[in-house]
Amino acid sequence: MELTRRFTPLSLFMLSINGMIGSAWLFAPLYAAKIAGSGAIIAWLIGGFATAIIALTFAELSVLFPVAGGTAQIPQLSHGLFTSFILSWIAWLSALTMAPIEVQAVLQYASTYFTSLTHQVDGTPILTGIGLIWATVLMLAFCIINIASFRGLVRFNFILFVFKVAVIILTIFTLIKVNFHPGNFAHPMGNVETTGWQAILTAVATGGIAFAFTGFKHGVELAGEAKKLAVAIPLAIVGSVLCCLLLYLGLQIAFIGALEPSALANGWHKISFVGDVGPFAGLAAGLGVIWLLKLLYIDAAVSPSGAGLIYVTSTARILYAMSQIGYVPRFLSRLNNQSFPVAAIFLNFVIGMLLFLPFPGWQAMVSFLVSGMVISYAMGPIALLCLRLELPNEKRQFRLPLAGPICLLAFYFCNLITYWTGWDTIYKLGIAILIGFVFFGFAYLRGSVDRSAVRFKSILWVAPYLGGLTLISYLGAFGGGKQIIPFGWDFLIIAIFSAVILYLAICTRATKTSAHFAGMLLTAKV
Repeated sequence: MELTRRFTPLSLFMLSINGMIGSAWLFAPLYAAKIAGSGAIIAWLIGGFATAIIALTFAELSVLFPVAGGTAQIPQLSHGLFTSFILSWIAWLSALTMAPIEVQAVLQYASTYFTSLTHQVDGTPILTGIGLIWATVLMLAFCIINIASFRGLVRFNFILFVFKVAVIILTIFTLIKVNFHPGNFAHPMGNVETTGWQAILTAVATGGIAFAFTGFKHGVELAGEAKKLAVAIPLAIVGSVLCCLLLYLGLQIAFIGALEPSALANGWHKISFVGDVGPFAGLAAGLGVIWLLKLLYIDAAVSPSGAGLIYVTSTARILYAMSQIGYVPRFLSRLNNQSFPVAAIFLNFVIGMLLFLPFPGWQAMVSFLVSGMVISYAMGPIALLCLRLELPNEKRQFRLPLAGPICLLAFYFCNLITYWTGWDTIYKLGIAILIGFVFFGFAYLRGSVDRSAVRFKSILWVAPYLGGLTLISYLGAFGGGKQIIPFGWDFLIIAIFSAVILYLAICTRATKTSAHFAGMLLTAKV
């Protein structure tokens, strides 16, 4: 049984929006403001622009090769199995974090009324035993909805889309109308740790902003099930980013303006009010807008749950593709009578539950996800340039103009955002990547992957890329770095680094003269 083309352009667009509008809108405006103050608005513009540029590269690739789990399949075509495994492993681990993040957000909001769900450890809300039980129930519910019925999934997704967008628009206009202080935007931005542009860029990576746009990858992972590709893929991948950027900007402006000036007396990083685990709910309560408060608490369960549900859908496609290639056991690509990869969904559930242990708290989970997810984004501009060279005459229903400079800029943005997450997060990702190498070694030795298609030549760019990013992060000025590379110079160093790595990646690409390339091309185009 094979996956079928069943998602219309509108349904895929709504899936991407629902995947993007989760816990980010509930928490990111608070965390971004604490880090960058009113500069959070600039941070949203930077994050949205960077993500849109990156998304454009995937739009052409996913229309050209509409396969399930594109994060695993497309690198295999451009650079062989070794590169494909590394990038799909990183993407899978990152996407796997999403459902737990959204469950954490639901329970963190609910703990305002049900205090037994969380307790505070060094100011961070941590799930209690009862909280973990409810986390298990929610995670299981996402899995069951995903395997029960395709029509049910699409209908449920539509209802969530309408409700979530309506609540956000109501929240923006209500807060601006009821309590808006323009003077807040002139208050000095930054905190005791970071100021100015460094604060703004830190907010992009660790304040939930880069995380807020990760949903655009749903269109990449579900491309193998999409109809009318030339419309559906660009709309889902790029259109969703632009729509959400407008919503997030409105929320950030409303949040900053609604704060009482006295709340900023001790600096942005000291923002505190009733309902701090749910900033918009705290504002609504403080302003006495009870109807909005009740609506927000309903949406606090609906928005993250909807995003978690969609991530269960797309993350299973990454694991499905990894299983088809041979990185993980073949049984994980088995489908039920609804053409859903059941085994992949439930394995993701089991591993996802473990993530509540090493990454407690919403913001800690987000930083890890962003660092890994953005590294997986880097394959978009690389693969696009490689396949432009190898398949110059291939018919493209969607063709990105100015591909060369846009791909270089997209790759640069990927590396900057990863660097901004900081050393404290990057080293944890490095450990996860090393574990992945062990799994690949087992797959290679037992012969479950095509050894002739591994292309270890690709390590000539992969090893310098991952090692270089780790070293720059260690020496840099963000998140526990040694600050040997001063802020400002790191931009130039990463620019040079990005150009060199991109050149190496193109030089080590798979060529159309190889049997593996021809076989992969035939498979991808079926």
